[in-house]
Amino acid sequence: MMPASYFTTKDGSWFVPTDHTRGPWAVDSCHAGPPAALLVRAVEALVSHQQLTRITIELMRPIPMAGFRVQAEIRRPGRSVSHTEAEIFDGDRFYARAYAMHIRTVDDLDVTTATMETPEFPNSVSGGFPIVEAVHDEVSFGSSVECRYDQGGEIAVGGPTTIWMRTMYPILADEDPSPFQKIAPLADCGNGISYNGPLGPMSFLNADLTMSLHREPSGEWFASRSVSHWQRSGIGMSDSELFDVEGPVGRATQSLMLRRRT
Repeated sequence: MMPASYFTTKDGSWFVPTDHTRGPWAVDSCHAGPPAALLVRAVEALVSHQQLTRITIELMRPIPMAGFRVQAEIRRPGRSVSHTEAEIFDGDRFYARAYAMHIRTVDDLDVTTATMETPEFPNSVSGGFPIVEAVHDEVSFGSSVECRYDQGGEIAVGGPTTIWMRTMYPILADEDPSPFQKIAPLADCGNGISYNGPLGPMSFLNADLTMSLHREPSGEWFASRSVSHWQRSGIGMSDSELFDVEGPVGRATQSLMLRRRT
């Protein structure tokens, strides 16, 4: 029977990924999206009285499907702004480290905000996960995500792309994920949404992920309007505007490492 979450845990500290978490690059490594949500979960628990507004995750090495530990601490508390850190590790080996900022909210302010073109969910059409190739045939993260695309546009062909996505499973089976936790796995998909070449001869892994949200997302469906920039130096960047059905919520960027596959 297929598990109904991205992770299982017995003690709330050691987490074991399920098949839904597996990435496309190696059968024994995670897609970074679900672990990013675990790091969000860890720092949110430390500063629940302030809103998580930005998190930068440095991906040091592939995160193992075999399991890992998560720990978090407050780096600098503050009345209005606090900073936290979280790590994914196993013994002396560290796989990812996150740096987060939390800001205290206030009562309703009489302000206006910028307007911008927003993807229209009612006009989107169902389509497959944007990465249609993988280096293995095992169940992976892509099969746990529902996708919708702009009507009349090409589906799963890379390049600048707008896509609606919804994860079909929670981070943990017995918890309702926060809005930031819900959008985190999809925010890490920018490079996989807007790739500029086929997966076969080229790998385009992200070495980090920064998510900045100016308001909490709502609902289950989130859109990413993504573009990737690839350079001959082997360095690239993915830039994604993030939306829910009500409008823009923030942005995600990824630093990319481009390599020819051998």
